[in-house]
Amino acid sequence: MLLVFRESSRMQLMQICLIFTTLLVLSRCNRVEPLNAFATGNLQFTARLYNEILKDKPNENFIFSPFSIEVIMALTAAGAKNDTLLEFASALNLPKQETTEEALKNFFILLKQKSDDYQLSSANKLFVSNGLQILDSFKKQAVENYDADIENVNFVERFEAAQKINRWVEGRTNNKIRDIVDPYNIDAATKLLLVNALHFKGTWEHEFLPFTEKETFYITKTNTKEVDMMSIQDTFRYYESPTLKAKFLELPYHGSNITMTIVLPDEIEGLAALEKDIYSLLKPQNLEYQLVAVSLPSFLVESEYDLKPILKRLGLKQVFSRTADLSGISREPLMVSAVVQKAFINVTRSGTEAAAATAVGIGLTAALLPAPAKGFLVDHPFIYYIKFQDVLLFSGRISQF
Repeated sequence: MLLVFRESSRMQLMQICLIFTTLLVLSRCNRVEPLNAFATGNLQFTARLYNEILKDKPNENFIFSPFSIEVIMALTAAGAKNDTLLEFASALNLPKQETTEEALKNFFILLKQKSDDYQLSSANKLFVSNGLQILDSFKKQAVENYDADIENVNFVERFEAAQKINRWVEGRTNNKIRDIVDPYNIDAATKLLLVNALHFKGTWEHEFLPFTEKETFYITKTNTKEVDMMSIQDTFRYYESPTLKAKFLELPYHGSNITMTIVLPDEIEGLAALEKDIYSLLKPQNLEYQLVAVSLPSFLVESEYDLKPILKRLGLKQVFSRTADLSGISREPLMVSAVVQKAFINVTRSGTEAAAATAVGIGLTAALLPAPAKGFLVDHPFIYYIKFQDVLLFSGRISQF
């Protein structure tokens, strides 16, 4: 994710994409409390953000990274004061600043741990105008609490600056997020770009069969499309909710605590009713290990958002105006001019690759006489989300093909 700052006295609207992404939280005995507090706010923020995106994309497939936005905006909030700081906490459902920073600091340490089973990387970087004096206190916070790098850029040379930033983003997202910065949206008034890039690639703990079959997907009861359907029968965590009138299936990724959950309405045209209580869908469910016969369409989604109006609707307003108090970043008057996110996800029979950018399992051995497999046929619109522990990395919906 990328945040764009300009001198408030020379403020003009900038349509600059930002990269943002996502994260994970592993609790350790002495770190549980701040991580849990952050995860609670992350769930609340994801639900509110989903509802706002749905207003703008009522009939579309989409993916977004709530964590990405929270990371880059929390970094910005580290330099905010007074009413501006209060708006950040309220709009983004962040716990106290010291709690947020403790949770993220621990998380970024864990992110550096390498694995041969999956790829999960997150990076933060501040691109600072040659003429802007960033306060040492903010630099220290960015480096120590957000594991951020800092680099000076000559924004007057707009093409070279955009190329440098875009290459950095592409390199951190396996080339999935491209052209996050438009050179024509950079000029001498651009003072600071805060970027967070996240990339995840993992294989399923239980891999789907090595072939797909064409099956019918019901966009509505009368509008259908033939799709490539993946199949598998194995033991998964599963739950049928009579209250929400939906089925939940958790698909684990190999060698990690990262999972994708599919939320399937009982009714073909039940997505709209389900989305009216998105918060309840995202909360932990009463999942139990069961033998499940799964049929899931492969899908690829790319989304791009201008988050400025969305964040304003969520209550973050002052930071986008000349009354913004970002005096903890620099003594020069600053305001946020753009917050944009690009996100990508590709779900195949072998696994998932996901990325986002914003510019400001357990396998149980089946019993000898198992119960009949539950049927989980994903042949109509559904919701999905990817989590690490209790932190939501990505969320979205598939409503059509």
